Amino acid sequence: MNNKILNFIATIVFTFLFGLFLPWWSIMVAAFLSALLLPLEKWSSFLVPFSAIFFYWGIQAFVISSRNDFILAGKISELLQLGGSPDVLIFVTGVIGGLAAGIAAILGRETKVLLLSKT
Repeated sequence: MNNKILNFIATIVFTFLFGLFLPWWSIMVAAFLSALLLPLEKWSSFLVPFSAIFFYWGIQAFVISSRNDFILAGKISELLQLGGSPDVLIFVTGVIGGLAAGIAAILGRETKVLLLSKT
């Protein structure tokens, strides 16, 4: 399989497993590890983990919010001045998680480059 697809799947699997025991920031550990084990080139090292966590957190936020008919998401969206739309809040949730994962994946890739250049 392609490295991009493997990295995407590994990021989601690591996120799920770490999410069982660790707080929300475990997405960064998952993206770091997937980038360390399955390195990608240039922009792919940011975009693949970004999209993996964007979809994972977006789907997870949708499932959690649908259990209460998006009432809480609508109220939080009003508090954050997002127009009271639960859809916008779910989108923003995915973007924030994706940014955290993408930056952590870049750190993982650069760590691998640094370790390989030292040896």
